[in-house]
Amino acid sequence: MLDNEFHISRTEKATLVSLVCPSFKEHSTEKETNRSLLELRELLGTLGIEAGTEHIQNKKSIDPAYILGKGKIEEIAEIAKNEDSKLLVFDCELTASQIRNIKKLTNLSVIDRCHIILEIFSEHARTKESRIQIEIARLGYILPRLAGFWGHLGRQRGGVGVMGGEGEQQIELDRRIIRSRIEFLKNELKNVEKSRIEQRKRRSKKAITTALVGYTNAGKSSLMNRLCRVDVLEEDKLFATLDSTFRMLNPDTKPPMILIDTVGFLSNLPNTLIDGFKTTLESALEADLLMIVCDVSDPNYEKHLEVTHNVLKELGVEDKEKIIIFNKLDKLNDPMRAKIIRRAHPNSFVISSFDKVQIDELRSYIVNYFLEKQKRYDLFIPYDAGAVHSTIASKTNIVKTQNLEKGIYYRVRVPDFIFNPLGIDEYLLGPKDPILDSLSEE
Repeated sequence: MLDNEFHISRTEKATLVSLVCPSFKEHSTEKETNRSLLELRELLGTLGIEAGTEHIQNKKSIDPAYILGKGKIEEIAEIAKNEDSKLLVFDCELTASQIRNIKKLTNLSVIDRCHIILEIFSEHARTKESRIQIEIARLGYILPRLAGFWGHLGRQRGGVGVMGGEGEQQIELDRRIIRSRIEFLKNELKNVEKSRIEQRKRRSKKAITTALVGYTNAGKSSLMNRLCRVDVLEEDKLFATLDSTFRMLNPDTKPPMILIDTVGFLSNLPNTLIDGFKTTLESALEADLLMIVCDVSDPNYEKHLEVTHNVLKELGVEDKEKIIIFNKLDKLNDPMRAKIIRRAHPNSFVISSFDKVQIDELRSYIVNYFLEKQKRYDLFIPYDAGAVHSTIASKTNIVKTQNLEKGIYYRVRVPDFIFNPLGIDEYLLGPKDPILDSLSEE
């Protein structure tokens, strides 16, 4: 699908372009623009592209033809060519006409933030579901921008059934082919989603789930590795993980506890991509607990936390029970920030995923959190009911036991959906049972 045109060369140097405009979301102040540009540099770094000079223009309104003024674009292009930079990367979404106008004016390759993110997503997706979502997002991005790419399309055959030639007729043909492909992929995605929903239903009766959510590169994968003692990909790059990853947190509890690592969030993320990856983020919908992970060493950690809360609100899970994990304490050079965070978020954890003691404490907290949420049952099992003792040991979480004259008293915690099928209701103790009175006296 237009791969020759859409693929971004990794060998070319990039010049970054942005603006400060009061009416432009995420770019209304100089601070916002600088933060977003820093993030864009990191995104380019994830692709291995060298980021060169950055240019910012203050504007009262956005130029519909060139984003910035025409003269400013010509000035930036001249500087870029002198620095041997052949890519102009805009820290915003460009329309088809803007891409076409800027290309024609500068004779440089023109790409935007959305294009960069799509390229990263394409490289890092692993599951069938995420690959389909990415292709739908790519096609959705390309469809309204065909005219912007058209100058190159006229010089090549192939890609999405293109048969050569220029003109509105050919663009319309391409649009029909793309729309047809999107429709096909959406149907494919529905079939994959049905399978995933069935898996989720089965898992909900067999396990408790906790989802790691948060800004990209906050250290979610490294946290999963330490908590679950596994080896999930962890890199100091934006969007190193795109697919939801499921790992066992504690196999000994009943039911076992599963930890889910989800795709990272990003500010200034185009709606095309949010919609495309909403299914992946729906892992957060099925979780019994959300663990919001935030990079405490990042100077923009408060903004990252705000973005995370906003995305959770969009998903409709802002009221779900959650805890905040301020990660990467080992990279924090300002000890006062940790103290400020602890005061502002008294129920949060400020940790390093490489500190074994802190990880063990966090794991214990999660396990105990879920045990406290489970229903409590008091039982008295006669000594000769051997099979029932085995059932209690294998199917429930034993909180307390006491050997009595004729049998063993158990206090257990377990969800109803596990306890009810066990068929041991006859051994349940009522709140005023004499056995409980005898226990309190000892």
